Amino acid sequence: MERESMEFDVVIVGAGPAGLSTACKIMQLANEKDQELMVCVVEKGSEVGAHILSGAVFEPRSLNELFPDWKEKGAPLNTPVTEDHIYLLNDETSAKKLPNGITPKTMHNDGNYIVSMGNVSRWLAEQAEQLGVEVFPGFAASEVIYNEDGSVGGVLTGDMGVSENGEPKDGYMPGMELRAKYTVFAEGCRGHLGKELISHFKLDEDSSPQHYAIGFKEIWDIDPSKHQPGLVVHSAGWPLDDATGGSYLYHAEDNQVFVGLIVDLNYANPYLSPFDEFQRLKHHPVFKQYLEGGKRVSYGARAIAKGGFNSLPKMTFPGGLLVGCEAGTLNFAKIKGNHTAMKSGMLAAESIFEAISENAEAPVKELTSFTEKFKSSWLYDELFRSRNFGPAIHKLGNFWGGAFNTLEQNFFNGNLFFTMKDEHKDYAQLKEAKDAKEISYPKPDGVLSFDKLSSVFLSNTNHEEDQPCHLKLKDPSIPLQVNLPKFAEPAQRYCPAGVYEVIEEEGEKRFQINAQNCVHCKTCDIKDPSQNIKWVVPEGAGGPNYPNM
Repeated sequence: MERESMEFDVVIVGAGPAGLSTACKIMQLANEKDQELMVCVVEKGSEVGAHILSGAVFEPRSLNELFPDWKEKGAPLNTPVTEDHIYLLNDETSAKKLPNGITPKTMHNDGNYIVSMGNVSRWLAEQAEQLGVEVFPGFAASEVIYNEDGSVGGVLTGDMGVSENGEPKDGYMPGMELRAKYTVFAEGCRGHLGKELISHFKLDEDSSPQHYAIGFKEIWDIDPSKHQPGLVVHSAGWPLDDATGGSYLYHAEDNQVFVGLIVDLNYANPYLSPFDEFQRLKHHPVFKQYLEGGKRVSYGARAIAKGGFNSLPKMTFPGGLLVGCEAGTLNFAKIKGNHTAMKSGMLAAESIFEAISENAEAPVKELTSFTEKFKSSWLYDELFRSRNFGPAIHKLGNFWGGAFNTLEQNFFNGNLFFTMKDEHKDYAQLKEAKDAKEISYPKPDGVLSFDKLSSVFLSNTNHEEDQPCHLKLKDPSIPLQVNLPKFAEPAQRYCPAGVYEVIEEEGEKRFQINAQNCVHCKTCDIKDPSQNIKWVVPEGAGGPNYPNM
């Protein structure tokens, strides 16, 4: 097929903090040297920020480096953290508030801000465009373009206007080739092109398996008399009896709070429903005291790459790089990945600019200088110091793992002489249903707790219904013939959006995929015990439309 092709110096896939920081830094360097560069950012969401979901308590270290005058430029960092409260939830009614001295210092938030990363990303996109970057929202990068020598040469955007059976509809538009000297992949956690590249170039052959969690977030308008701007609440323990993870509640601006739960995806019980665990959480007095009398205004969920230092793949390959959560640069000891994602993008930008400056016509294929820059940066040091944090929780549980992490971070500054590793893949941890205890969840009350469909409604998720399903089953028989008898088909429960259902009609069971509900969290691609589900991009602009998550 004849496709339109556009040539750039750099193509960046994903307009999140990593991708936009890459773009801004490249153009800053180019403008300083009065050098013309063509840089574009392609984003699958309907607008920049539409697919961004993060807690978020934001550490401004990278932003200070990228835009020292961010306050004057109006960056949306409006709520400095004023207090940290950390609780151990014993059960559904009781909790113990922990003194800051016996919690890991990495979880203290002096100098940080409670932000909407969707709005921060929108602001970064404005800065990028002012610097000369072309930002294309609504276009999904669907395929990697490989050059004849095997290097990456860019990406192909997805066709628009294709029917469910693969036929062109009225208004059909073929995808475009976006070719570049270097392509930077910043799709976020479990990006589908990043997953392909890691496999294709064997980038993870020297790493531990990546580990994941699913993170939920709701925004609530609360009673102004209960609102304490800058208060950060974290908790561990209940309701996660069968999993590890933790919860949060952040008092943002405008009488709003951000509340959420993070559930590690190495849990074993196939009957566990992360969504329903989150709904239970909000009834605990620690959370209920703020939410009662308020109104839920937004909902979303997203997978989190939390393997950290031990799980980092090689981040360079001929023709491109992986940056941010695509590579897994999140620092789980801080429960923060935005400043680390931004820094990885900035380091990538420096390597790219140097290579193009030295030989614009034929720059080096693989940016080995990035690895050197990364290893000599504060980012590498920060991730190294937190390398044991996740494995300790996985091996020792929330309580003893937390005690170990407090000891290592507060007294040894993350520099103990040994490295703990978790070499088990998350999806392989599920027990068979016959060996697990069923979990009975209370019905939502419609006041503090809700069902999946009303939640998805608040995510503003929309897909063109007559399009190819973007949730591919490698073998359509596996859900009913393998996953249902062995694992009670856990996709019905681990999906936070009601995408997967087992329907019984006239005594026959059928596996149904409601792809239009998909919030692009990627949990199915990660947790399916048979690794039978492959997430690919739907039409550009499909998915959630988060206003300020």
